Amino acid sequence: MKGFSLWLAGLVWGACSAYAQELHMPRNIKQAFSKGTRAADGRPGRHYWQNRARYDIAIELRPPGRTIEGREHITYFNESPDTLRELPVKLILNVHRPGAARDSDADPAYFSRGIEIDSLAINGVGRPWKEAGAYHTIQDIELSEPLSPGDSLTLFFQWHYEIALRSDREGMIDSTTFFLAYFYPKIAVYDDYTGWDRLEFFDLQEFYSDFNDYTLKVTVPAGYLVWATGVLQNPTAVLGPVYAERLEAAGRSDTVIHIVTAADLAAGQVTAQQRTNTWIWQAAGIPDVAVAVSDHFVWDAASVLADSAGQRRVYVQAAYNDTAAAYRQAVTFGRHAVSWLSDEWPGIPFPYPSMTVFQGYAAMEYPMMANVMVTPALTITRSLMDHEIAHTYFPFYMGVHETRYPFMDEGWAVFFELLMGRSYKPAQEADDLFKGWWVSSWSGNTAAEADLPLITPANMLRNPAYWINAYIKSSVSLLALKDLLGDDLFKKCLQEFIRRWQGKHPVPWDFFNTFSNVAGRNINWFWSNWFYSSCYIDLAIEQVARTPKGFDITVGNTGGLFVPVDLLVHFSDNSTVTIHRTPAVWSAGQQQVVVAVTGKKKIRSVELQPGVFLDADESNNKWAAAL
Repeated sequence: MKGFSLWLAGLVWGACSAYAQELHMPRNIKQAFSKGTRAADGRPGRHYWQNRARYDIAIELRPPGRTIEGREHITYFNESPDTLRELPVKLILNVHRPGAARDSDADPAYFSRGIEIDSLAINGVGRPWKEAGAYHTIQDIELSEPLSPGDSLTLFFQWHYEIALRSDREGMIDSTTFFLAYFYPKIAVYDDYTGWDRLEFFDLQEFYSDFNDYTLKVTVPAGYLVWATGVLQNPTAVLGPVYAERLEAAGRSDTVIHIVTAADLAAGQVTAQQRTNTWIWQAAGIPDVAVAVSDHFVWDAASVLADSAGQRRVYVQAAYNDTAAAYRQAVTFGRHAVSWLSDEWPGIPFPYPSMTVFQGYAAMEYPMMANVMVTPALTITRSLMDHEIAHTYFPFYMGVHETRYPFMDEGWAVFFELLMGRSYKPAQEADDLFKGWWVSSWSGNTAAEADLPLITPANMLRNPAYWINAYIKSSVSLLALKDLLGDDLFKKCLQEFIRRWQGKHPVPWDFFNTFSNVAGRNINWFWSNWFYSSCYIDLAIEQVARTPKGFDITVGNTGGLFVPVDLLVHFSDNSTVTIHRTPAVWSAGQQQVVVAVTGKKKIRSVELQPGVFLDADESNNKWAAAL
């Protein structure tokens, strides 16, 4: 049996270390490349296309009543080369319906009837809405007249729903504070590699959306404030003059302005003195909108220079219950995040005109909005804000398919969160938080699902496999890639990837190919190891041997993932030396690497210092000379 064991070990290692000249692609992705919608160098192909829509949405809320009523006009443009005979419509909130398929259990406060369609018209012609039975979060509309390439059509929906009592990604914050997301009928994505996106929403994997233009009108009773995706078009019509002036001033201010305080709210003159006020928001070229309303949340704002070349400033706002002490610094935290993302990593100017952080019960991103809970530790609350603001680039500026490939957005958000944390607190503290919150739940997990390849479509995954692949393994892979390429080349690759694909729908192979193309080298051995294998992180010091020139330290790669090698060498004279090798040392696919230490000093001990690349087994990370 020993021979079989050695053969099996070799087989597993081969799967980890094999050098792949070509990366496997699903057949539908191959077809997209063959049609020329995507190019082998990572660029959009000369035949690339994507559909788009224009949404004109009006909703009315009457808190504490929980019913939201909506009317919506959609103009949908078929930019594809295909004739469309149906339009799948996403009804995400139907996940709240009793009997809907969900990834986890739900309590009674979660349940509602979901979105109820009251009327539908296509190109001005009314037609009955028929429930789709078992399919709760997506439903097809059959078109009586096919939609030809280059043509468009209009749809009208009237609908209502009852907001869920339990708030998570969306729902009631309290009886007069609501956070609305995924609240409107939305046409699914039709793309060049899958066709219609018909994946159901099960309240775990996230979303995939086209880039659309939005006009959003939110009608609320007097005294209620509204925050939403986009730019407020009518501040002087909905706010009292003093508060409209404060908001306008915040757009020029580097210091926090208290737009509305608790005392202001108590005075009852913050909003226009009408029975209801309609707040109008607009946004262009974005994948979604979200809305928050409250009659007792305070409002802070300032702005920050995000694009020095164009002297463009970004509004940074916070809406919160005045009892939440952590949120009194939210605008300061948000300004730093927007500035840091613009200037450092990814080093692309923040692409949107505003960013609002809202105190809810989640840690969830939306275009220009973040719903972030308050945690007992201020450093955790701030890290959550950093993470959600970082999502502005992935998946909103870069329209990745979160449902299938969440490592293309969550991995980047965790990566940016770590680097951002290092910018305002000791690096070791930031690294310890990253290891404790993220990496340790992977390195210490010996279950088979912890080692599923990163490229596995995430709609096939549940926790913990989803958590590990989407957030942890993916962010650590980016750190390994950054170490491999070096900061300057890594950033050059990242920025070119963003320039090529912002406002579009990149897939993992566009990411792989762009980095290889811009780096000017074939790094398929790295992609294959990190994204296609079942390897994990586990290095070991196997031997320290004297040589004529000094010592050779043999480091074994038991887990198989290509990570940096960091050694701390102690000499007999009490001096030390640190040695760093990038993941390039594994590029030939070997199972061991020998690190030479030259000189006449005798080595007393050697230890691996993996840093954020936590080892699955630390028992073999040290070597000491015999006494």
